[in-house]
Amino acid sequence: MEHLSLLKDYFQNVFVKFNIRISDVLEILILAFLIYHILVWVQNTRAWVLFKGIIVIFAFLLVASLMQMNTILWIAKNVFGIAITAVVIILQPELRKALEELGKNDFLEKLQLVKKRDEDGRFADKTLQGILNACTAMSKTKTGALIVLERNQSLTDYAATGITLDAVVTSQLLVNIFEHNTPLHDGAVVIKRDRIVAATCYLPLSDNRAVSKELGTRHRAALGASENTDALIVIVSEETGAVSVAREGRLYRNLGTDGLQEHLVRFQEKNAKTTQTKNKIISKWKGTK
Repeated sequence: MEHLSLLKDYFQNVFVKFNIRISDVLEILILAFLIYHILVWVQNTRAWVLFKGIIVIFAFLLVASLMQMNTILWIAKNVFGIAITAVVIILQPELRKALEELGKNDFLEKLQLVKKRDEDGRFADKTLQGILNACTAMSKTKTGALIVLERNQSLTDYAATGITLDAVVTSQLLVNIFEHNTPLHDGAVVIKRDRIVAATCYLPLSDNRAVSKELGTRHRAALGASENTDALIVIVSEETGAVSVAREGRLYRNLGTDGLQEHLVRFQEKNAKTTQTKNKIISKWKGTK
């Protein structure tokens, strides 16, 4: 206790001596937090290359200032405002994504500011079972499929590119949609809660250069959608029949039945009270597959 008292007195003296307020300490912590996350964001986007280029320019301007190159300094001063606007335009996709990340409901949910989901989670057990059965059937017949499950961010823009269905999710309907040579088989299906909103929807292709060259357009479209939204995308390969899942910019390949089931159950996010019901549905599905 004596040590704690001495430590407390020490900090009180420091605060009084340098006229430091609690708000000053809080402000420093907030700024440190923001600067750290901005640097992490810059390093993980195209802004990192641009940032290195800006450093080179500033180094050149510093040399110009030391050597009194007035013409170069005058030009730099007059184009500075235009340069800032150009940087914002170039980084528009990254800035938009950063703001979307900030506005995601995950952060609000952690602060308990968003209303809790109902006991069914994002979709009912019947919907989960229908997706599992459909993907298993299509995997066996090597029928290509792309199924997008909405989370918090709206997928209205993607659904608008396809044909509106507004139908209850069933395994038979999903299999029929993606059947070869049918009008709706090309493109993605968008699912919101327990309904298929639209089919033949177009998704943005990922420009991630680290993606394996053996992956086709279907997998790249799934990755692109997962990079721009918080949705979960299920992919059935037309070449191999392998089932994969894309989420948060990552691709989980060759999952099999159990792997897909695990991702869907986790994405469903049911309340703890209904965990037993969820397990019963999974057991029932395993017994009928």
